[in-house]
Amino acid sequence: MGRVTSRRPVISLRDGARRARPDTLVTEEPLEIRLGGRPLTITMRTPGDDFDLAAGFLVSEGAVRRTGDLLGIRYCAGATSDGANTYNVLDVALAPGTAPPETSLQRNFYTTSSCGVCGKASLDAVRTVATWPVRDDPAPLDPAVLIALPDRLRAAQRVFDRTGGLHAAGLFGLDGELLCLREDVGRHNAVDKVVGWALREDRLPLSATVLVVSGRASFELVQKAVMAGIPVLAAVSAPSSLAVDLAAESGLTLVGFLRGTSMNVYAGAHRLRPVPA
Repeated sequence: MGRVTSRRPVISLRDGARRARPDTLVTEEPLEIRLGGRPLTITMRTPGDDFDLAAGFLVSEGAVRRTGDLLGIRYCAGATSDGANTYNVLDVALAPGTAPPETSLQRNFYTTSSCGVCGKASLDAVRTVATWPVRDDPAPLDPAVLIALPDRLRAAQRVFDRTGGLHAAGLFGLDGELLCLREDVGRHNAVDKVVGWALREDRLPLSATVLVVSGRASFELVQKAVMAGIPVLAAVSAPSSLAVDLAAESGLTLVGFLRGTSMNVYAGAHRLRPVPA
């Protein structure tokens, strides 16, 4: 397996003093996901929980909905000169009758750690192929519980403490219990790892849960929440306009700028219980 962190030399300048020292960095390596031996996509990710990443990616793309849709996931041999496995290529076998991802949702051949699908065609596709309508999930949420979640997310980020360079996605119950946390150099990969964990644990749809992400809330993160049946998505930073549009159309509760005791609710405010005067 690849390492989550790597060591690199750095010149440190502080208070006029200069010294050379090693620094711990988050590892970023390509992962190629194949479907039945055929290349599907390449994403830049932090090694670890790769099977969850592949499974969650296929849920987000509308190809997989339940554990039985996956026959298996395995690492393929790497391409190093000495024949060692790089653990950077995965092959996924789908169950008979399980269709590959729709091209309207599928990422183009290469994705970075911070980009994904976007645009009106993708918005229409998500609305069409989503298996579990989150609009029907009441998921009543106490704002006091929601306010506490970013600190709980941060406290569970073990790799971030060593590198300062990772995004996180945490899945919580409505009572604030942390169900799953995944870290990655890319926000969408961290969310895919959470969704893939849920698929492999036979927990889909993720009704009555809250997904909390570090950074901003993009269209793609809303898409992934909707495709997994998650009714509430909260981010510590801002959402994009298209993220708000998709949340409103899908019936998802979208919260941004969740910091301290404040938050902005951009869609689905009906799920938040009234705050006592």
